Amino acid sequence: MDKATEQRSRMGMVPTRNQILTLGDLEDFKNDILQEVKRIVKECASGVPGKKWLKSAEVKKLLGISHGFLQSLRDSGVLPFTKIGGSIYYDYDDITFMMSANKSA
Repeated sequence: MDKATEQRSRMGMVPTRNQILTLGDLEDFKNDILQEVKRIVKECASGVPGKKWLKSAEVKKLLGISHGFLQSLRDSGVLPFTKIGGSIYYDYDDITFMMSANKSA
């Protein structure tokens, strides 16, 4: 949900089933959807996630590796991570650095 929608929601301006929508409301909705679709397409086309910090499941999917292999990368210090509570986060820049540093000619 974008900031404008959140603000309308807090102000009680999010329509219910029985309310009439204006053309402006529909235009805003269309723009919100288009913006999100463009972000998703850009992310998929570039292969670069749209965020800096990735969770373990995202890293495993990105690199096509198992949970055990990701664990061994952490344990060996090859891939730095940050643990907050029970969640482990990886900096996307650290992942790309690790891949570049281990690239063979």
